[in-house]
Amino acid sequence: MNDPHPLIYKILTPAQWQAFQNDGQFLGAPIDLADGFIHFSAEHQVEETVAKHFAGQGDLILAEVATDSLGEALRWEVSRGGDLFPHLYAPLALKAVVRHTVLPQLETGSHRFPVQW
Repeated sequence: MNDPHPLIYKILTPAQWQAFQNDGQFLGAPIDLADGFIHFSAEHQVEETVAKHFAGQGDLILAEVATDSLGEALRWEVSRGGDLFPHLYAPLALKAVVRHTVLPQLETGSHRFPVQW
Protein backbone atom coordinates (compact mmCIF):
# COMPACT_ATOMS: atom_id res chain seq x y z
CA MET A 1 0.00 0.00 0.00
CA ASN A 2 1.32 3.46 -0.88
CA ASP A 3 1.87 5.86 2.00
CA PRO A 4 -0.60 8.77 1.61
CA HIS A 5 2.04 11.00 3.22
CA PRO A 6 5.44 10.09 1.74
CA LEU A 7 6.90 13.30 3.18
CA ILE A 8 6.47 14.92 6.58
CA TYR A 9 7.89 18.22 7.78
CA LYS A 10 9.91 19.37 10.77
CA ILE A 11 10.40 23.04 11.58
CA LEU A 12 13.82 23.86 13.02
CA THR A 13 15.53 27.01 14.19
CA PRO A 14 18.84 27.82 12.50
CA ALA A 15 20.72 26.70 15.65
CA GLN A 16 18.80 23.39 15.75
CA TRP A 17 19.50 22.80 12.05
CA GLN A 18 23.22 23.48 12.53
CA ALA A 19 23.40 21.08 15.49
CA PHE A 20 21.44 18.48 13.48
CA GLN A 21 23.95 18.73 10.63
CA ASN A 22 26.89 18.50 13.04
CA ASP A 23 25.50 15.52 14.97
CA GLY A 24 23.91 13.63 12.08
CA GLN A 25 20.78 13.12 14.16
CA PHE A 26 18.15 15.22 15.89
CA LEU A 27 16.87 14.22 19.32
CA GLY A 28 14.22 16.93 19.36
CA ALA A 29 13.41 20.50 20.26
CA PRO A 30 12.57 21.27 23.90
CA ILE A 31 8.86 20.51 23.33
CA ASP A 32 9.74 17.22 21.63
CA LEU A 33 11.96 16.19 24.53
CA ALA A 34 9.24 17.13 27.04
CA ASP A 35 6.57 15.17 25.13
CA GLY A 36 8.74 12.11 24.47
CA PHE A 37 8.53 12.22 20.67
CA ILE A 38 9.52 14.45 17.76
CA HIS A 39 6.61 16.50 16.44
CA PHE A 40 6.12 16.69 12.66
CA SER A 41 3.43 18.03 10.36
CA ALA A 42 1.93 16.65 7.18
CA GLU A 43 1.98 18.99 4.17
CA HIS A 44 -1.56 20.28 4.82
CA GLN A 45 -0.65 21.07 8.45
CA VAL A 46 2.75 22.72 8.24
CA GLU A 47 1.72 26.33 7.50
CA GLU A 48 -0.66 26.35 10.48
CA THR A 49 2.04 24.79 12.67
CA VAL A 50 4.50 27.53 11.73
CA ALA A 51 1.90 30.27 12.30
CA LYS A 52 0.83 28.84 15.65
CA HIS A 53 4.18 27.85 17.16
CA PHE A 54 6.87 29.85 15.34
CA ALA A 55 5.42 33.30 14.56
CA GLY A 56 8.04 36.01 14.94
CA GLN A 57 10.99 33.60 14.77
CA GLY A 58 13.44 34.37 11.99
CA ASP A 59 14.71 32.20 9.16
CA LEU A 60 13.25 28.87 10.15
CA ILE A 61 14.30 25.70 8.38
CA LEU A 62 11.62 23.49 6.82
CA ALA A 63 13.04 19.96 6.69
CA GLU A 64 11.26 17.50 4.42
CA VAL A 65 11.55 13.97 5.75
CA ALA A 66 10.83 10.73 3.88
CA THR A 67 8.39 8.66 5.93
CA ASP A 68 9.58 5.37 4.41
CA SER A 69 12.92 5.82 6.20
CA LEU A 70 11.39 6.09 9.69
CA GLY A 71 9.91 2.63 10.17
CA GLU A 72 7.64 1.72 13.06
CA ALA A 73 8.95 4.59 15.21
CA LEU A 74 6.64 6.90 13.20
CA ARG A 75 3.08 7.02 14.51
CA TRP A 76 0.12 9.09 13.35
CA GLU A 77 -1.72 10.32 16.43
CA VAL A 78 -4.70 12.58 17.08
CA SER A 79 -3.71 16.12 17.98
CA ARG A 80 -4.84 19.67 17.12
CA GLY A 81 -8.45 19.76 15.98
CA GLY A 82 -8.73 15.98 15.94
CA ASP A 83 -6.35 15.74 12.97
CA LEU A 84 -3.73 12.98 12.82
CA PHE A 85 -0.17 14.30 13.21
CA PRO A 86 3.06 12.38 12.63
CA HIS A 87 5.13 11.74 15.76
CA LEU A 88 8.54 10.05 15.77
CA TYR A 89 9.47 7.98 18.80
CA ALA A 90 13.18 7.79 17.91
CA PRO A 91 15.99 10.16 16.97
CA LEU A 92 15.69 11.62 13.47
CA ALA A 93 18.64 10.67 11.25
CA LEU A 94 19.95 13.41 8.96
CA LYS A 95 19.88 10.96 6.03
CA ALA A 96 16.04 10.89 6.33
CA VAL A 97 15.91 14.57 5.30
CA VAL A 98 15.40 14.70 1.54
CA ARG A 99 15.40 18.50 1.26
CA HIS A 100 15.47 21.58 3.43
CA THR A 101 14.33 25.13 2.76
CA VAL A 102 14.77 28.38 4.64
CA LEU A 103 11.45 30.05 5.49
CA PRO A 104 12.25 33.77 5.57
CA GLN A 105 10.33 35.84 8.07
CA LEU A 106 8.20 38.61 6.60
CA GLU A 107 7.67 42.01 8.22
CA THR A 108 4.28 40.77 9.44
CA GLY A 109 6.00 38.05 11.50
CA SER A 110 4.66 35.31 9.22
CA HIS A 111 6.90 33.25 6.95
CA ARG A 112 7.25 32.90 3.20
CA PHE A 113 6.85 29.34 1.96
CA PRO A 114 8.39 28.07 -1.29
CA VAL A 115 6.52 28.88 -4.49
CA GLN A 116 5.83 25.20 -5.26
CA TRP A 117 4.19 24.90 -1.87
